[in-house]
Amino acid sequence: MGAGAVANSGTTLAYSHLIDPNRKWYNNRRLIYLNFWILLLLITSSTNGYDGSMMNGLQSLTQWSDYFNKPTGGKLGLLNAIQNIGSLAAYPISPYLADGLGRRPAIFIGACIMCVATIVQTASHSVGMFIGARFLTGFGLTFAAGAAPMLVTEIAYPVYRAPLTSTYNSLWYSGAIVAAWTTFGSFKINNTWAWRLPSALQALPSVLQVALIWFCPESPRWLVSKGRNEQALKTLAYYHADGNEDDGLVKYEFEEIKAAIELDRQVSSTIGWKHLFATAGNRRRMRIIIALAFFSQWSGNGLVSYYLNKVFITIGIEDPTIQLLINGILQIWNLFWALLASSLVDRIGRRVLFMTSVIGMLIFFTLQTACSAVYANTGNKSAAHAVIAFIFLFYGSYDLAFTPLIVSYTVEILPYQIRAKGFTIFNLSISLSLIFNQYVNPVALDAIAWKYYLVYVIWLCFEAVFLWFFVIETKNRTLEETAALFDGDEVAEKIQAAAHAQQLQNENVDEKENVDEKSSGSYHEQPVKV
Repeated sequence: MGAGAVANSGTTLAYSHLIDPNRKWYNNRRLIYLNFWILLLLITSSTNGYDGSMMNGLQSLTQWSDYFNKPTGGKLGLLNAIQNIGSLAAYPISPYLADGLGRRPAIFIGACIMCVATIVQTASHSVGMFIGARFLTGFGLTFAAGAAPMLVTEIAYPVYRAPLTSTYNSLWYSGAIVAAWTTFGSFKINNTWAWRLPSALQALPSVLQVALIWFCPESPRWLVSKGRNEQALKTLAYYHADGNEDDGLVKYEFEEIKAAIELDRQVSSTIGWKHLFATAGNRRRMRIIIALAFFSQWSGNGLVSYYLNKVFITIGIEDPTIQLLINGILQIWNLFWALLASSLVDRIGRRVLFMTSVIGMLIFFTLQTACSAVYANTGNKSAAHAVIAFIFLFYGSYDLAFTPLIVSYTVEILPYQIRAKGFTIFNLSISLSLIFNQYVNPVALDAIAWKYYLVYVIWLCFEAVFLWFFVIETKNRTLEETAALFDGDEVAEKIQAAAHAQQLQNENVDEKENVDEKSSGSYHEQPVKV
């Protein structure tokens, strides 16, 4: 397959004429409500970001290190990797919760488990208890993080779908910022609350979700898949058209959802795991999804995300205060670039962002490697300072695509019937890549220091080639059309035609009813006032 195809049709042609240009999220009460509920879903990612940054910060806290007998090597790797091992245990269950019970119940169950895990972690009095709590965190996070981004993309107002879904993973850094500055602030506490306080605050997003998730709308696509069409239509109408079920946009969305789900059912009446690889289109999807999952963790970012203190030690920065301060500033920098990229996904396009991101990462990681080598061989302080600068520039490049797009791109290219299972494979791949990184990185850094960076330089070259040939442009497509891209344009046209035909049929029925009312005398024309 050559360079990724560019989709030139889609939302602009499909139903842009049905969208009220004056209806913005900030001047419409129903859209404000909808985006508030979406924000409640987005903070699921904050929990994950908080955990990663907290573990980074805890390694710089002498209070934590001393309490757990200065873990290093494999033990330190286990402390970081155990959350993802917990996720592995939940993956076989997660898609069945999201597809069977619904998106909201899956999020609620996950949030409840994470609240319990946080209590155990905060109260830990042994390394085994701490590890068990982190296992529970990963187990619960899988249910919430598996359902939340799907619900975001399935309830969002069409023109805001891509930016909002891209914001989901970008808010990883919102949690990272809170964790980084909490650990920086608690560093001065001269007892175990230096690490217990950051542990306790990790529960905040989950507590909010437990309290509020049942007020959030359920996915119209899930409702249609369960035969609850009337409720799905009401949900779309309430949030997308101020309650008007006869609105043109609502009718189009509703009929397109029904057509897409019915088409999927005709293709396969029973959707199993094998179906993810049963067709050429699905194999193309899974190839991209699995690759993006591994790329998101194997681009060199794992070194800084979980072992920043070890990177600092290789360039002579050993003061915990300086380490924590740089970590806090880095998370703010990351959030800025990730949110900026999220706002541009429909303007610039996915392919441009992916290619710009990987080329930038390759350049700056190579320079970081070179400066680390100079410092190791000469002790040049300027080279050490340059390493810090290139870490920031590397992450700015990473955040252009691999923070905002990996989740949104994954859920938008998957059709509804395999969306939950496909997204589970994506999360499973991330966990596997993270477990490998979290065990290998500390050992490799201890053994060969900066020379380990050369592995990632070579890998980034491979990423650039893969992305050029296999990533398909999806901007300006509806959710159903985007999923159909991989099965050929005829599938997208079939979905559009079915939705359009059903819409015309409904309009003809309405016209016939009006004619019947006139002919029967039950229709009374209102007099015109002069």
